Amino acid sequence: MSEPLRWQRNASTLSLSGMLDRDTLLSLWHERETAMVDIATIDVAALERVDSAGLALLVHLREIARAQGSTPLFTGINDKLQSLIALYNLQQIIVSAEKIA
Repeated sequence: MSEPLRWQRNASTLSLSGMLDRDTLLSLWHERETAMVDIATIDVAALERVDSAGLALLVHLREIARAQGSTPLFTGINDKLQSLIALYNLQQIIVSAEKIA
């Protein structure tokens, strides 16, 4: 059984923790529009695991924010998630705030 996905909004940051995979993402999927209002940063540092379904949700969250007028950056991308991003050639979409600074 996967660890549940948890998320918290703090000012303009959406922080995700736990597992972001096909078994855990449904709760955030249902709240995605509300969760992304005025979000400038998505913090993924506390995610223990992300699978391809979780990566797809991250892309979708970014697109929701863009439709609302902002382009969020991602913080806390670990090596495993970076490898998954590269595997799917999403480096231009899942943009790390650390690489811009």
